[in-house]
Amino acid sequence: MDYQQLFEEMPCYLSIQDRDYRIVAANRRFRDDFGDRLGEPCHAVYKGLDEVCPGCPVAQTFEDGASHSSEQQLTTRDGRSVPVMVHTRPIAGADGHIESVLEMHTDITESKALQTRLRESRGRLTALFEQVPCYLAVIDREMRIQHANRVFRDAFGPSVGEPCYRVYKHRDEPCLVCPALQTFQDGEVREHEEVVTSVDGERINVLCTTAPIRGADGKVESVIEMATDITQMRQLQSQLTSIGLLVGSISHGIKGLLTGLDGGIYLVNSGFAKDKPERVDKGWLMVQRNVDRIRSMVLDILYYAKDRELEIEEIDAAVLADDLRGNLEKKAGDLDIEFRMEIAPGAGLFQGDTRAIRAMLVNLLENSLEACHVDRRQAEHNVRFSVRREEPWMVFEVEDDGIGMDRETREKVFSLFFSSKGIKGTGLGLFISNKIVDKHGGSIDVTSEPGQGALFVVRLPLIARPSTRPEDMLG
Repeated sequence: MDYQQLFEEMPCYLSIQDRDYRIVAANRRFRDDFGDRLGEPCHAVYKGLDEVCPGCPVAQTFEDGASHSSEQQLTTRDGRSVPVMVHTRPIAGADGHIESVLEMHTDITESKALQTRLRESRGRLTALFEQVPCYLAVIDREMRIQHANRVFRDAFGPSVGEPCYRVYKHRDEPCLVCPALQTFQDGEVREHEEVVTSVDGERINVLCTTAPIRGADGKVESVIEMATDITQMRQLQSQLTSIGLLVGSISHGIKGLLTGLDGGIYLVNSGFAKDKPERVDKGWLMVQRNVDRIRSMVLDILYYAKDRELEIEEIDAAVLADDLRGNLEKKAGDLDIEFRMEIAPGAGLFQGDTRAIRAMLVNLLENSLEACHVDRRQAEHNVRFSVRREEPWMVFEVEDDGIGMDRETREKVFSLFFSSKGIKGTGLGLFISNKIVDKHGGSIDVTSEPGQGALFVVRLPLIARPSTRPEDMLG
């Protein structure tokens, strides 16, 4: 096969153009699609133009003597549009100067069609990813979020590049149980229920499902995580089921209180039998202390289990605070903690449910005492309780210098069954305190850092305005 035959049979458009951009040679396929156009300018043949095309690779080759490539759109003599990839090579004469340029056009119609289909498929997948009504995120091996859908961004903000544990839980280190990490390790689909926090501070119960995304070599390159919001389902769970969980979680505490009550009764009875008044007094104090604890626990259960209507009345803030003083000072003394009470002059009256507000304040104060008691960093601790009037609020503050809380704990501290005390807490006290404040139409805020204590600020309206929000009426 000679070169002329090879030129003729090439499965692409081949042409040679002189310095006036006129076609001086063309192969068979060229002639079939564009006709016998020898001697005509290439721009007229290919595109019906009267002047050289912008960015013409032939012109560039004449100018610098190098080969050039570009993508072009040609029009055949029957009006068909053909996308092509253009390659040019210079042809030099005997003197070494470029006399003409060889131009090869490769039909890329099928490639363009595949690119279009791929682009459409990606568009559909992107739209699907964006519109899925749950939180979707793609996580890399450094646990950083690579992609997130619209629902995710609305809830957690622009989080691409951030570690998932910081976005979901505002932690500075990976979660203890991480389904995404487990999927990276074994390539298996995982499910796990979590409580996460939105960018607005809202706590959301989610069911997380993770699945591997593998590369061409079969290795897990990233993990897609789908988190479904199940908050409403959790809120609407049967109260009986929740009470069952509650009974299980506090059974050990009840047993201990009953044991202490039995011990006190024994001391009282034996003191009367042996005529030992000091024994009777000691036993009676044990009975009183354990009855108070039982009463507090039962009130917590009742506030959770039954949505009791508030009994609004006029409350003297100073009298209410002073009523708490004796019991709290004794508890603080037993734990070797200094307890200070500050009642601002003119605190005056406000409206509310005395029993509920008292229970709320006791929960906050006992929480602060416990936070100091478990803190071994320092020998002495302080708890401060203050009351003041700030129109239109009555403001109560409980401040301690105990163990403090990190951001994750602060955001969950008012959640049902969440306790930072481990098995020593029921996870009800602060949840119920928050519920009582909400039902009064007030607010409760916490400021805290690890090792720096905590400050709880409660604001209750001077004129009662009980909340009617449906979530506050749930048990």
